[in-house]
Amino acid sequence: MTTWVKRLLAWYRSFRRDLPWRRTSDPYLIWLSEVMLQQTQVDTVIPYFRRFLASFPTVNDLAAADLQPVLKQWEGLGYYSRARNLHKAARQIIHDRNGEMPETFDELRSLPGFGPYTAAAVGSIAFGLSEPVVDGNVLRVFTRFWGIADDIRRPIVRNKIRDRLRPFIKETSPGDFNQAMMELGALICRPTKPDCSACPLRKDCVANGEDRVEELPVKTTKAPTPHYEIAVGVIHRKGRILIAKRPQESMLGGLWEFPGGKRKPDETLDVAVVREIMEETGLKAIVGEKIITLRHTYSHFSITLTAFACRAEPGKAIPHAADELKWVRPSDLDSYPFPSANKKIIQAILNS
Repeated sequence: MTTWVKRLLAWYRSFRRDLPWRRTSDPYLIWLSEVMLQQTQVDTVIPYFRRFLASFPTVNDLAAADLQPVLKQWEGLGYYSRARNLHKAARQIIHDRNGEMPETFDELRSLPGFGPYTAAAVGSIAFGLSEPVVDGNVLRVFTRFWGIADDIRRPIVRNKIRDRLRPFIKETSPGDFNQAMMELGALICRPTKPDCSACPLRKDCVANGEDRVEELPVKTTKAPTPHYEIAVGVIHRKGRILIAKRPQESMLGGLWEFPGGKRKPDETLDVAVVREIMEETGLKAIVGEKIITLRHTYSHFSITLTAFACRAEPGKAIPHAADELKWVRPSDLDSYPFPSANKKIIQAILNS
């Protein structure tokens, strides 16, 4: 076994964190943890992981559930396409494979939501497949370790590192090797202020030897994040409030929200909310007081969201832009899965 691989694995076995998904060999639990950990910190994931398993302890339970309770359990974790794909893949595993998780890389890749990273992570940890993971942690560790100064936003760099890692993962336990690389990036080889003195790879690390640790990895600057002003209406009628279910395949698909949308450049917010409510529901809204204004950041844009108390002139609400519209009691709002920004509106409604 290569010397640096030995040191990496020895470090991992001594210093790895005791995490719930590391106490099991159940492929379902390993898969769930890997999906939740994408774009999300470990400390945030742990309570979600436990609550989700309390509701859906097996892949059969997940497949048998309606999507709405699945999204409710995911509420606040973000990147909701992960939950939708998890649910789709569970149903595919039950219906097409009699509940058995596929055990080859290519078969795993055929499941909804299984990109190269997820297939490699689940395949290596659950089934011992010798396929290296390449996530942000691994890119950072090995651009430093090998002194790679190419832009890590380029797919060719990710592929180059994956190819260079393949011979080494075959020398040992693939699951431990992959987890050790990711753990090293999370705990030691951090984006800023890495703890090189505690790193098991420091003797062979090009960046450490050449005093280039702070220079690597190289990453091009993202374009400025767009910002939008959003106006929504909390429409009251006969003690109930109108909510809209977002189209299934859209961003935040399957979640519920209050009708509204982006303000046009020549509009005030109250004019925008009237227009948006008409376009989305066919109702003519009468705008009342502002309920709340808040800022929220998504992965590719940010918003300032203003909610207004509204009432609507008589007429039937028709879902022109939503999968479904529903009039619900204020006390029942917490029963539906909402995006985080809308949850703050609900808090303001219930506390008023």
